[in-house]
Order: sequence, then structure tokens, then C-alpha cells
Amino acid sequence: MEEKNALVVFQGHDIRRKWHDEEWYFSVVDAVRILTESSVPKRYWSDLKIKLRNEGFEPYAKIVQLKLTI
Repeated sequence: MEEKNALVVFQGHDIRRKWHDEEWYFSVVDAVRILTESSVPKRYWSDLKIKLRNEGFEPYAKIVQLKLTI
């Protein structure tokens, strides 16, 4: 069994993850940083959530926030 909290490497970049309720959860901010090459991925994710909410999609209904200590 892998560690309960561990880094996974994707295309040379670290993505934080956590084992919770028998599933792996990955850091959305880390994925946004890699996929968008944003210098401020937290801000990018925040702006995207606002845009989605304005379009009628509630991101928090689908996304669980867990504390990632790595």
C-alpha cells in the first residue's frame, strides 16, 4: 500500500494527494498550476470557481476540500 499522503509526479511536476474514504484525492491547485502554467494557480482556481458559479455550476457540490500537508 502506498503512503496515505504522498506526492505523485506528472510530467516532472509534483501533485499533492491524500488517501481519504478509500480514494485518492489530488490537489486541484497543483493540477491547475501544471495544466495552465499559471504563476498564481490559487487565483486562477478562485476566478474559475466564480465564473462557474455565475454560469450556474456550483463547484463545491462536486469538489471536496481536504488539508494537504505535503
